[in-house]
Amino acid sequence: MKKSSLAILIAAVAGAGAVGWNMTHHSAETAKPAGPGQQGPTTVAITAAKRQDVPVVLQANGTVTPISTVDLHAQITSTISRVHIKEGQFVKAGELMFTLDDRSARANVDKAQAQVVRDQAALADVERQYKRAQELFAQKFVAQSAVDTLKSQVDSARALLNADMAAARSTSVDASYNSIRAPMAGRVGAINVYPGSLVQVATSLTTITQLDPITVAFTLPESALATLLQAQRDGSVAVKATTGDGTQEVSGALSFIDNTVDPVAGVIRVKAQFANKETRLWPGQYVSTRLVAQVLKDAMVIPQNAIISNTRGTFVYAVDDEQKAKVVNIKRLYAFGESAAVSGLDGSEKIIVDGKQNLRPGGKVRIAAAGSSNGAAASAGAAASGAGSTPANDKQKG
Repeated sequence: MKKSSLAILIAAVAGAGAVGWNMTHHSAETAKPAGPGQQGPTTVAITAAKRQDVPVVLQANGTVTPISTVDLHAQITSTISRVHIKEGQFVKAGELMFTLDDRSARANVDKAQAQVVRDQAALADVERQYKRAQELFAQKFVAQSAVDTLKSQVDSARALLNADMAAARSTSVDASYNSIRAPMAGRVGAINVYPGSLVQVATSLTTITQLDPITVAFTLPESALATLLQAQRDGSVAVKATTGDGTQEVSGALSFIDNTVDPVAGVIRVKAQFANKETRLWPGQYVSTRLVAQVLKDAMVIPQNAIISNTRGTFVYAVDDEQKAKVVNIKRLYAFGESAAVSGLDGSEKIIVDGKQNLRPGGKVRIAAAGSSNGAAASAGAAASGAGSTPANDKQKG
C-alpha cells in the first residue's frame, strides 16, 4: 500500500513539471521577436536637394555710438557774458555758442596795437636818418662809422616792430578765447552755465554730439573675421539696423573692423556707419543689426530635419537604386530657417526627410506618396512598435 501511494505521488509531480515546461516553452516561443528578414520595409518621405544662391547673414545686437562727442571748456578764467544757444539745439560748425567778458582782453589788444604803431613810427624815423647819412657819406661829410651805427639802429627798430606785431597777434588770440564757437556740427546737450557764471578751464560748459552720420558698434564671432575682411576688400558691406521696437530700419555700411580679437569672448568688434538726417538712431540706443557677409553661389540646400549629427559625423540618409537606405556624409555650410546649405551632395540623391528615425544603413525602405510625410512617420513608428523595437535617436544612429 505504501509503495503504491509513493508511485502515485511521483507520477503526479512528474506530470506537473511537464505541464509547467510546456507552458514556459510556449510563452518564450510566442514572445520571440521577428528576425530582420521578417521585418517589412520602412515607409519614408523623400526630397531632393535644391541649387540656389544663399546669402550668409550675420546678426548681432549693437549700441548706437556717435562718431565724436566734444565736451566744451573755456580756455581762460572769466565770466559768462551771454549764452547764444539753447539746450538740445542743433548747431553748425563755427556757430557762436558762448561769449565771455572780454573787456580786459580788448584793452590788451588795443595796447598791443598801439605799441606796434609806435614801433612803426620809430622805424620810419631811423630809416630816414640812415638814408640821410648815406647821402652825407657820399659827399664826404660823415664817417663810415656813423652810417654803420644808423644801419644797426634800423635793424634793431625793425626787429622790435616784428616782436611787437607778434605780441599783438598773441593778444588777439587770447581775446578770441572769449568767444566760444562750435567745433563741429551736432546737437547741444545740457548747458551747465548761465550769464554771470564764473568759468575756469576745468568748468564744463556743455557737450556737442555728432548725430549725422552716426555709427553702431556690435560684435561678431571670430569665425566670421576672414569672410568680413574679404567682403570689405571686395567693396562696401551693407548693414541693416532695426530699433528695439522693430518699427524702423535704416541702411548703412560696415566702416570699422577692430585690429584684435577678444581672446576671452572669441568675438571681433566692428562698427557700421549710417546716414542719420532724420535722427532715427540716437546715441546709446539698443538696435539689432544684420549684414550679408557673403553669398554662397549655386549651393545645395536641403531641409534641416534631414540632417543627422552624431559622434561619427554629419550625414543624411538617401535611397539607393535597390530601395535601401544609404549614408551620405555632408558638411553643413550655413543654416537658415528650416533649410541648410551643405556640401557633399551632387543633387541626384533622394534625401530621406521623414521616417529616418527607424532606419539603419542598408535597410529596406518604401517611399511614401507625395504629401503623406506625416503618415509615413506614423506608419514607420507603428511598424517599429509592432516589431518590438525602440526608435533610436538621430544622434545614436550609425
